[in-house]
Amino acid sequence: MSDRSGPARVPFPDVLDPLTSVRFFLALGVVLFHYQLYWTLPAESAGLLNRTRLGVDVFFILSGFILTHVYLQGDRPLDYRRFLAARFARIYPAHLSILLAMLGLVLAAPLFGVGLEQGRFNPIDFAGTLLLVQAWFPRETLVLWNGPAWSLSAEWFAYLAFPVYAALALRLRARPWVLIALAAILFVALDAIYRVQFGRVLPRAEDSMGILRIIPEFLYGIGLYYLGKRWTPSARMSVMGALAATAALLIPMQIGVDDRIIVAAAGPFILTLALLAKADVRTFLSHPVALFAGEASFALYLVHIPVLMVWRNAAQAFAGWSGDYRMALGELAAMLLLTLAAAAAIHIFVEQPGRRWLRGRMAPQRADPIEARRSVHSDQGEPF
Repeated sequence: MSDRSGPARVPFPDVLDPLTSVRFFLALGVVLFHYQLYWTLPAESAGLLNRTRLGVDVFFILSGFILTHVYLQGDRPLDYRRFLAARFARIYPAHLSILLAMLGLVLAAPLFGVGLEQGRFNPIDFAGTLLLVQAWFPRETLVLWNGPAWSLSAEWFAYLAFPVYAALALRLRARPWVLIALAAILFVALDAIYRVQFGRVLPRAEDSMGILRIIPEFLYGIGLYYLGKRWTPSARMSVMGALAATAALLIPMQIGVDDRIIVAAAGPFILTLALLAKADVRTFLSHPVALFAGEASFALYLVHIPVLMVWRNAAQAFAGWSGDYRMALGELAAMLLLTLAAAAAIHIFVEQPGRRWLRGRMAPQRADPIEARRSVHSDQGEPF
């Protein structure tokens, strides 16, 4: 890779197809992580799937990368109101629709003889999930209204704090390694604090102070973006780099390397995928089907736990199976197909019209041309 062009002289193309499409595989990994908790195969057969939950960390890094790409160009100031309106319109329609569906299911459960754990679906947790603050505070139990939405709570925190990130990014954009070093220092410090307070490493933070997890990872993505702007790879080098970075991410996941090392390895993975687009390399990640799957991945991530919950409760209520029954691979495949169909429907009939409606009312003025081009795929690589 060449650095001859100097910092910020060779920009990324407006649209980074690989970062859109890869979202589907990351979301699918999280889905399969939850599925393997219930399958009939022995625990040691999970391998890679035990670590695909770390796809959330990949998305947090990806958010910092993409939001820098879309909103932090040149010296123009950030339109914070428009930014928040766009972010809210991006995440809230699918989140609200699935949360309300969960409320309906919880209220209807007693009518079908489905027993729910006492006190776990409570009004306070519902309000916290509705307001996307459920991962901002310490807690002892999981928020069950829709478990995956804890990461939306963390994302929303990063959106609110984006002016701080933007100020730091614009000040240090000519020194991306400093941004990356700051992210690493923050990660180490917050990891140490989290281990002392909660007894777990930072990549295990979810409902209990999950916002700590995104703070350094979002900054890591910003630093990677400015680093990538310095490099002008050939097509051959970009392909080799992407293959090497993918292997460097997946192999440690398979052999059970420490979560924190895997999070570090996610950075080069994202950067090399973006450099594929910079080198104008077309792969299967640029295919329209892959792009649609990446677009619908947000709905897939949010809806898979409700579908899993309904499926298993229906099996218990109507087939008389025990609550801890194991699922055969054929049953899991059928449930996955149902989940994919539900995600596509939510994306087409809820996400897209909901986003247009909200943006038209919250930020009706014409979008900045650069922002409009760079957010053509629903802001491409984020959010999760």
